[in-house]
Amino acid sequence: MAKQSDSWGSRTGLILAMAGNAVGLGNFLRFPVQAVQNGGGSFIIPYLVCFILMGIPLLFTEWSIGRFGGKKGNHSTPYILDSMSKRNWWKYIGVFGIFTNIAVVAYYTYIESWTFIYVIHTVIGTFTQMTQAEVSEFFVQYVNLNGSDFGIPFLPVLVYILVLGINIYILSTGLGGIEKVAKIGMPLLILFGAVLAFKGWTMGTENASAAFPDANAWDGINFLWTPQYGSLLDPKVWLAAAGQIFFTLSVGMGSIQCYASYLKENEDIALNSLTSGFTNELVEIVLGSAIVIPIAAGFLGLDWIIENAGFGMAFQTMPYLFVQWGELFGMIAGICWFGLLFFAGITSSLAMGTPWMGFMQDEFGWGKVKGAVSFGILALIMGLPTILFYQYGYFDEYDYWAGTVSLVVFALLEMVLFTWVFGMDRGWAELNRGADIRIPIGYKWVMKYITPVLLLLVLLSALITPESNDWTAAFTSLMNGEGWALDPSSLISKLTHDDLKLLQLNDPQNRDMYDSKILFSTLARIQMLVLFLFIAALVWYSGIKRKSISHE
Repeated sequence: MAKQSDSWGSRTGLILAMAGNAVGLGNFLRFPVQAVQNGGGSFIIPYLVCFILMGIPLLFTEWSIGRFGGKKGNHSTPYILDSMSKRNWWKYIGVFGIFTNIAVVAYYTYIESWTFIYVIHTVIGTFTQMTQAEVSEFFVQYVNLNGSDFGIPFLPVLVYILVLGINIYILSTGLGGIEKVAKIGMPLLILFGAVLAFKGWTMGTENASAAFPDANAWDGINFLWTPQYGSLLDPKVWLAAAGQIFFTLSVGMGSIQCYASYLKENEDIALNSLTSGFTNELVEIVLGSAIVIPIAAGFLGLDWIIENAGFGMAFQTMPYLFVQWGELFGMIAGICWFGLLFFAGITSSLAMGTPWMGFMQDEFGWGKVKGAVSFGILALIMGLPTILFYQYGYFDEYDYWAGTVSLVVFALLEMVLFTWVFGMDRGWAELNRGADIRIPIGYKWVMKYITPVLLLLVLLSALITPESNDWTAAFTSLMNGEGWALDPSSLISKLTHDDLKLLQLNDPQNRDMYDSKILFSTLARIQMLVLFLFIAALVWYSGIKRKSISHE
């Protein structure tokens, strides 16, 4: 195994890098979409509960696991987890901590490339004379590879490779390069976000047009922050809320453990984890909620947002909306918005490369450049299909299985390891060693019992969500021997493509389109499975290497 010499230059750099890892596209793109798709105020209560009872405990757990593994010379989740138990199969659970990062960065970098090209188009004034429909169609043509931007064929692929190359270069410089980017990117991100959020919060009805006379920015804000208590019984909303918390905090991925593994043995993790976590939530709740939804509602109305919610919504609407504020301020707003997204994306995707690089350096002696380039090659292999087959749902499959389900599964397993296998008493001592604050003792109980149970309930209820989310009717039907009818949103229905088959049944005119989506959905899952097995094989081989070295 190679000796590690990388370390964080300062506590400020560490916190900003950790915050940059958490603060990303999920705060500004994914959070609004998840909120809209899950009922606005219906989403917020489960979201906040998940943050308090799952997000914070998982931050404590992952920082503790990472620092503990780092002191034993491990800097990636397979062997960080392995160091916490006498059973060596835990290292295969740690495969999730590398797999998820590669699978997510594959499509995450594609979104970064959107932000990059949109900054260029904003500066040269591409959107200035476009209608809202034309701006929306511009995005559709871009992701469907039908556009002819600058007369360059397959431009989205080229821009994707360019942005991936930027990530690879910064990763090749090690923690020092990541720290420098975080110190520049995080302040700029917050500055850009504050400018746009102020505009979003101060809008009213003055931007309503003849086409959308009822548009009101405050409708968007009220939609998001008016509680809807019925969601507390909806497993789909809980899974979405938990997935968003994990995605936005970057827990259940392996990157936090990797970052924390470079800390000194008695360096604080309690205050650091809370600082990075609450910084992320501040950005997401205060800034992330105040930009896309209220600004779009102020121009287009809330009904349009609900109907068109998706990852591409901000690209289909914001350029047109910014132009309505005047040519100069519209350009400034566009640069702020897409620049914000670019910096947010870069600071997060850099963190996704460190688990693979740490693993390859620890186990195979690979240097930073070789580790970064190999990570880029894997991301490119995984990511190209998300570009070429975007319209067939390849992108969405990655986001659902790698960006949501995988996070919940890994989070549950690592919580069980930390609190029950490693032991809560030992874990609590590890968390509090060198701490600058005193964590309430109640969280020891929450981490041991509440968090694992909630994670298990979220996962199981999402797995077998009954038709129309009617649990009473489902149990009655089961007791009467009539079976358990699954909802199309359940994990089992998605796994068997029953959700797409139902849409196909209700829309026979587009049968071929759904056949294509089912085909490419299957291919995406096969590709993710092959990636997981490939990493597991590397872990197996590294285990053999370790045994041979120990016997010499």
